[in-house]
Amino acid sequence: MDNFKAFGSSLSNIGSQITPFASRTFQYTKEQLGQAEDKTQLPPDYIDLEKRVDALKQVHQKMLAVTSQYSHEAYDYPANIKESFSDLGRTVSEKVQLLSAATTPAEAQAALTAPPTAKPQPKTFSHAIARASLASSQLLHQQHTGAGEDPLATALEKYALASERLGEARLAQDAQIQSHYLAGWNTTLNTNLMFATRARKNVEKARLTLDSVKARHKGTTWKIGPTSPRDDHSTDELSPEAQEEIEKAEDEFVTQTEEAVSVMKNVLDTPEPLRNLAELVAAQLEYHKKSAEILSELAPVIEGLQVEQEANYRKSRESAS
Repeated sequence: MDNFKAFGSSLSNIGSQITPFASRTFQYTKEQLGQAEDKTQLPPDYIDLEKRVDALKQVHQKMLAVTSQYSHEAYDYPANIKESFSDLGRTVSEKVQLLSAATTPAEAQAALTAPPTAKPQPKTFSHAIARASLASSQLLHQQHTGAGEDPLATALEKYALASERLGEARLAQDAQIQSHYLAGWNTTLNTNLMFATRARKNVEKARLTLDSVKARHKGTTWKIGPTSPRDDHSTDELSPEAQEEIEKAEDEFVTQTEEAVSVMKNVLDTPEPLRNLAELVAAQLEYHKKSAEILSELAPVIEGLQVEQEANYRKSRESAS
């Protein structure tokens, strides 16, 4: 029994002989095992700030998990299509210009497969539609034997040009979102919120240090077996040196808490996230306005070709009857 008490007594003196890191670890272990007394409580306002910061961090993580797709050019590119190197060699506009100068089917085919003059063309849904529409238009042109031009081929060519413009507008939108929204939200997540996390860790370190100092000087470093009331030490019995060490730890805890409060409030109050979100919406709005403008120009042209074809179709039916 005496050996057991001696072992417990030796554990009680460990706190004064170990490093601050080990002391904090020792205190944390005690708390996890339910061996700690008088754990210093953080102010309710501080706890509320922590919850708000955690919520803001989750918001950034959730939004960025989705909107980071704007950094990937091919996020809407169909996975089921296969385009060759020649398909991606030139823009639709360049191919249309080359086709307009072609006088034979061979020249037209050469225009479609002309070697690239720059980097491969973008892999977006609209660009893919543009390339498919132009290729389809040329297939119809090559097989057309009647008078004039095939109206569907003409319509597909115009649709191809419009689709390429839509794809370029989408890329312009993505560039704006990357620089004005994604960059800002990533900075908030990886810098501002990280600073808040670091400040909160400093508070936790200061608290553990404070509680470990209190426990060491009040004789509650670790409990093994039953203790008697006369084994406890009150604050009044602390030596001046012990009281000074505790007050020093308390001052550090208060300082770190105030610093963390300041950092967290700054993160929560900054207008940057909302400003960045406004930039995201503005970029999307500009893209959809541009898309509506392009399609508004195309629609009456396609409709005109369709009406003309309908009229010619009716005439041919009437002549046949």
